[in-house]
Amino acid sequence: MADIIDQATGVPELKAAPSLDEKASDADSQVVDVNAGYLEKGDRDSIAASDTVFINGEPVIRTGEDVSRYAVDVRDDGDVALTFRSIVLGTVFAGLSAALGQIYFFKPNGLVVSTVFLLLLTYTVGIFWSNVLPRKERVLGTRYEKFAGFIHFINPGPFGLKEHVVATLVASTAAGNSTAVQNFAVQRLYYNTDVGATTAILATFSTATFGYGLCGILRPLTVYPSELVYWGNLPTISIFQGMSFSKTLHFDSAANSKRVKLFWSVFTGSFIYEIIPAYIFPLLNSVSVFCLASQKASPNIQNIFTNIFGGAEGNEGLGLLSVSFDWQYIGSSFMSFPLLQQANSWVGYALCYVAISGIYYSNTWNSLAYPMISTSIFAANGSIYDQAAVFGSTFQLNQTALDEVGLPALTGSNAWANLTANLSIGGLIAHCIFFWGAYVKDSIKQFRNKTQTDRHYLAMQKYEEAPWWWYAILLVLAFFAGLIVVLKGQTTLPWYSYIVALLVGVFITPFSSLLYARLGNGVETVQLCKMIAGAIDPGRPVANLYFSMWSHDLIATSLNLASDLKLGQYTKIPPRVMFLTQVWGTIVGVIVNYVVMISIVDAQREILLDPQGTNVWSGQQVQTLNSAAVTWSLSKELYGINGQYFIIPMSLLIGIVPTFLQWLVAKRWPYIGPVKVDQIILPVIYMFSSWMSSGINSIILTSIIVGLVSQLWLRQYHPGWYKQYNYLLGGALDGGSQIMIFILSFAVFGASGNPKPFPAWAGNPATGNIDYCNGNGALSSS
Repeated sequence: MADIIDQATGVPELKAAPSLDEKASDADSQVVDVNAGYLEKGDRDSIAASDTVFINGEPVIRTGEDVSRYAVDVRDDGDVALTFRSIVLGTVFAGLSAALGQIYFFKPNGLVVSTVFLLLLTYTVGIFWSNVLPRKERVLGTRYEKFAGFIHFINPGPFGLKEHVVATLVASTAAGNSTAVQNFAVQRLYYNTDVGATTAILATFSTATFGYGLCGILRPLTVYPSELVYWGNLPTISIFQGMSFSKTLHFDSAANSKRVKLFWSVFTGSFIYEIIPAYIFPLLNSVSVFCLASQKASPNIQNIFTNIFGGAEGNEGLGLLSVSFDWQYIGSSFMSFPLLQQANSWVGYALCYVAISGIYYSNTWNSLAYPMISTSIFAANGSIYDQAAVFGSTFQLNQTALDEVGLPALTGSNAWANLTANLSIGGLIAHCIFFWGAYVKDSIKQFRNKTQTDRHYLAMQKYEEAPWWWYAILLVLAFFAGLIVVLKGQTTLPWYSYIVALLVGVFITPFSSLLYARLGNGVETVQLCKMIAGAIDPGRPVANLYFSMWSHDLIATSLNLASDLKLGQYTKIPPRVMFLTQVWGTIVGVIVNYVVMISIVDAQREILLDPQGTNVWSGQQVQTLNSAAVTWSLSKELYGINGQYFIIPMSLLIGIVPTFLQWLVAKRWPYIGPVKVDQIILPVIYMFSSWMSSGINSIILTSIIVGLVSQLWLRQYHPGWYKQYNYLLGGALDGGSQIMIFILSFAVFGASGNPKPFPAWAGNPATGNIDYCNGNGALSSS
């Protein structure tokens, strides 16, 4: 099976020849054979009219249709998907993945639990279960034959592909953080509110299932067509179905022993190694020549070096040219995203270094009065803003107190992050309309005329579809669960605002789905939700939290579940099984999220409230949620035409203009040099241009190196090794490091009690920042 191909350039990054049957079935397609990977403009123009391009007899995966034909096997063995074994394994690993996901929410550099790791962990345990537990054949013809049915229920035989997919999807669905639980953390930290059990249960159910119901209704537009690939699924599918059409994880288990051995060897090594940079030798997280060379510099130079080159601690600095050796923060995503897609992010990184430094040292937005990087809100004198005095116990604005305390202020980096978020949203809507509008019309037409051509969709027609009314019932239940929370809970959100929040989410979801499905990248749309909430419910920060929770969580959940439905379509999981799988994984996930959140918030309250945090724990994400809720609840004063941050809401409209101009250029000049104009994704560039506005920033250079090694050197020059081992290696590295972090979090990092720090030494300094960039009072505050 072919692996991910750079869909943006059309140049093959991995190669897989189609089978003879596939070539025969596509005989009516025009095939162009090109002997070189670098095409002149005339060649490109002629190839653009072809259906499929082959280089040295192998297909170039340029489009979703190419993925459907050549990159994903249509094979379906008809094995059972939903079994006792698949549900038990999925539930157990759902608990683990949900706990890890919630722990990483409170880390200085938010990561996600690797699906590849969950896949391979589930596979190994599933094979063990299959081989060790007795099967019914052992009791047939004996006096224990009456137990054959029960034994078969427990162990139905070989661990099949579909069982494996179901167990993995339950676990990976649970790994996503619930926005409702995040809001509960904000209320617990900033408003001293312990959300009642009824509110917690109904709110999490509502947010988790409303997006799923909407996703089900939108399937013809967001799942069924070939062009909606959800590229991030391809690494997972490559391991599920195999590294080639002839060697597969389930279809040819004899070919897998070497890959499985490699996985567990690397997993073990990563597990053991992670204790070194995470606990014993944290300097390895950020090795900076500039920081180490600044020890005897003047205080002013140390401050500048810390801001520009420091990045080991949460919100320390931009981390320019730092090198990280801590895999928990690097992660394997850079081993998956196509090279050109990563190149878009690199442009954003470069802009980020220039923009945040320029904003701070030019004193834009009075930035020099506050830390260069922080997501907290501040008073005019630089102290933490006293929001409790302004909003009181009712969580609503007290104008007299506001006049006394004054308006809150954002750091320059936080204001820039808000601005680029709006640029991204404007660019997203414009890109979908101008560049992908024709596709949307075609998809709707195909659905109405029942003329979908995707071969995987057609292969699924033998299974009973989950009817639309299943999803409609979910929508109704989710709506009334949310309405009860609004009317009875501590939300301060009016019922009409709740309905508007849902309508906003319904409007944005198709746009986000198109970008996410076609590129594997999305943009944060929560900013738009908070803007609208601020306009509808001024002076109510908690209402702002809940408004954006329902609108944005609807979008995020719909995206994730649409991706899973596409994976189910590729792997031929019956739609009704997918429905049950996703609902169950979501329920397990939010329960574990809530329990772990309470444990961490209660144990690490002071650190989570600190604007900087530490290299172990950080409240940056809850600080971001709270800061946005407070500032947007004062939108007229802060973001109105006379407000200090008026440019931030205006950037929503500004973001549309460059994409429109790009569209005009692309119509006249499709290529500018080697660059295809319509593959410059401006909303993605905007998003990454504020990437270093919070958290640990020491991994940027290392992530670029990992991307180049994986996606350029290995993929282009060692494709055989890449196809066999790249994703296995990334999953093993993620899994080993994440399990060790899970253990360390509760054993020594204080996730449920007092921390037990490692003794101080040169690689773990007792005072100052661990990368030795000790400006901005780092030594005095230690």
